[in-house]
Amino acid sequence: MNRSPTLLLVDDDEAFRLVLAGELSYLGFEVTTAKSGQKALTYLGTNQPDVILLDLQLPDLSGLDVLKGARTMSPGSEVLMLTGHGSMDTAIEAIRMGAFDYVSKPCPLDELEVRIQRALERQSLNRRATVLERGLVPRDPGDWIVGDSPEFRKTLELAERVAPSDSTVLITGETGSGKEMVAKLIHARSNRAERPFVVVECAALQRELLQSELFGHERGAFTGADRKKPGLFEVAEGGTIFLDEIGELSPSTQVKLLRVLDTSTFRHVGGTTEIKVDVRVVLATNRDLAGMVKQELFREDLFYRLSTIILSLPPLRDREGDVDLLTDHFTKVLNDRFGLRKRLGPQARTLLRQHDWPGNVRELLHAVERALVVCEGDEIDPEHLPGALGSRGSGSPVHAGGPLPSLAELERQHIERVLDSVGGHRGKAAGILGISERNLYRKLKAYGM
Repeated sequence: MNRSPTLLLVDDDEAFRLVLAGELSYLGFEVTTAKSGQKALTYLGTNQPDVILLDLQLPDLSGLDVLKGARTMSPGSEVLMLTGHGSMDTAIEAIRMGAFDYVSKPCPLDELEVRIQRALERQSLNRRATVLERGLVPRDPGDWIVGDSPEFRKTLELAERVAPSDSTVLITGETGSGKEMVAKLIHARSNRAERPFVVVECAALQRELLQSELFGHERGAFTGADRKKPGLFEVAEGGTIFLDEIGELSPSTQVKLLRVLDTSTFRHVGGTTEIKVDVRVVLATNRDLAGMVKQELFREDLFYRLSTIILSLPPLRDREGDVDLLTDHFTKVLNDRFGLRKRLGPQARTLLRQHDWPGNVRELLHAVERALVVCEGDEIDPEHLPGALGSRGSGSPVHAGGPLPSLAELERQHIERVLDSVGGHRGKAAGILGISERNLYRKLKAYGM
């Protein structure tokens, strides 16, 4: 159950304070009142309301003094100033000091509710942006991008050349080949490095919800839209938005994306106001977009718009020598993380070199992590490796046709065959497998596919 927004109403007029608090409570707000500036500051010493309704004229402190204290003690609160006759200049000064808006007294309740909702919307956007800036503004991932194969290095060099520009970049490659890592590298080497890096996994969201997540929605735009919500393009303002698996976009979302790329503007779902954003767009896909254009599954104009700069990541099986480099890198990083001192034995290393890695770098990382966790000694042997990798070692069950695969490996192989049969279309594959598209996506992630 969603909590009610919390308000602090600061006003010395007792009748006005009690009536307004009652009306706001009836509208669903949780209201606390204070009759003086000092009582308001005392309350803010231990509480952080969502919105503060602050009278400019108080008996003990000026409204501006209380505003200054509120900005320090409760920086996450939005402040609405309540102004009386002749205090317009002071109200404008309050805006300069960080107040969200002002309302003239006596204020119609419907107008005040609109201002409060707008304050809550800005607060929500600021909080989401703060979370993203703290948790999703990545450090430069250069140290994590390992590999010396010529084709891989060529792709990385191109990524570094295009990073300082604001050009849209399309990254192609098989699942698990490192597309998101390259997108983070582009962001980190750009002049947007200190701004948000927002990741949108298009395949993980239901198509009906994806537009709302990307572009936001207005209150009442659809069933359940009980309040206005900013989209991730707004959250990424000034930074980079990374759209992963764009081959999963619906035709209507493709149209809106093309418009954003061409004009840097869009509308909320259910809205009419044009919203302009300053966001760099980096995209990725493991699907053949040119083939999808021929099948009329992907818009031709959008495809050509995305084809200006394409970075193609080679699969791990084609990166000769990189398996050893990545294995050593992952072993060191995971040993440091878990406080271990384990090493790969020669037989295990040979099996890793021989594997074709359908799940690419992600699959290799999971294999090394599993081996380090299950190995009881200091040296990792074949039996510590997952699935078909471990079954090639000594002591594994065999039959006339070769080693017996694990149940998980059989499921992975079956999913792979079904996906191949439908040209990689996840919706069709999920239907054949008898599971939801979201459940299929989770399995693909788990198997490094």
